[in-house]
Amino acid sequence: MNDIQIDHVVEEFNSQGFCILRSLLPLSVVRRARSELETLVEERAQEFAAAGKVDSTFREDPFETRLYRLYEKHPDEAPSDFRAELHLEGFFDVFFFPPILDLVERLVGAEVRIYPNYTVRPKLPDHARTLVLWHQDGGYTEHWHKHSEGKIVELKMVNLWTPLVPARVENGCMQFLAGTHRLELLPHVQREFYLEIPEEHIETLPNDIIDVELNPGDVVVFHNMLCHRGLTNQTQSIRWSVDWRYQDATQPTLRAQNGHLARSALSPDRVVRDAADWASRSFE
Repeated sequence: MNDIQIDHVVEEFNSQGFCILRSLLPLSVVRRARSELETLVEERAQEFAAAGKVDSTFREDPFETRLYRLYEKHPDEAPSDFRAELHLEGFFDVFFFPPILDLVERLVGAEVRIYPNYTVRPKLPDHARTLVLWHQDGGYTEHWHKHSEGKIVELKMVNLWTPLVPARVENGCMQFLAGTHRLELLPHVQREFYLEIPEEHIETLPNDIIDVELNPGDVVVFHNMLCHRGLTNQTQSIRWSVDWRYQDATQPTLRAQNGHLARSALSPDRVVRDAADWASRSFE
């Protein structure tokens, strides 16, 4: 992205709380990330078969369905996310893609941390653990992870999300309430698997619901305080996606973990250098 394009994205981000960047990631980057996940799924399949849970590892099934077939008779054991496993070389070009970091510098400043919340989510068909309710991401930091003193609303953060398969309403794409990033942190209550902003608060908000339908290579950038949710997957395929965050590295994370530096003039020796460096590190 050039400076004019970045100016437009920053303006839209500040106005709506999000901006969709079409075809930002090269498909070669998407393919490498998918390949790493295929290896993780193969490992899960071998472990599950060795435990006598399945008679087949479904090796011939495509990426879009294999994990679902593997856990179809054991849905409560299916993984709803991969996080610590993402220190793999194939994810370096997702998390440290230079045009993304150029944009992030404009939004959070020159000291950029990849926040300790980067996740791949396989949204399995009709799986209760993957129905994400209306929330602000700051709500999770406040209620589940807050480790030190500080206000969530003061964190200079930006969230990113990209699908590894086409994301549509039918397979559980995200929905946004545009403009709600200007709000304070709303009340969140604990449900069975996730937090939720109660309906009586949602009813008072702008009702301009945006369906975030994206293709592989598309990236949506959104504010940490934007109200959003993820719909149920009503298809027979998995909606695979990656979400990650960046933060002004001069601020505390408010979590027990510190993340990793993506860009820094203050501590250049601590910046993740390359794919091998990323793979040598751990979730911390």
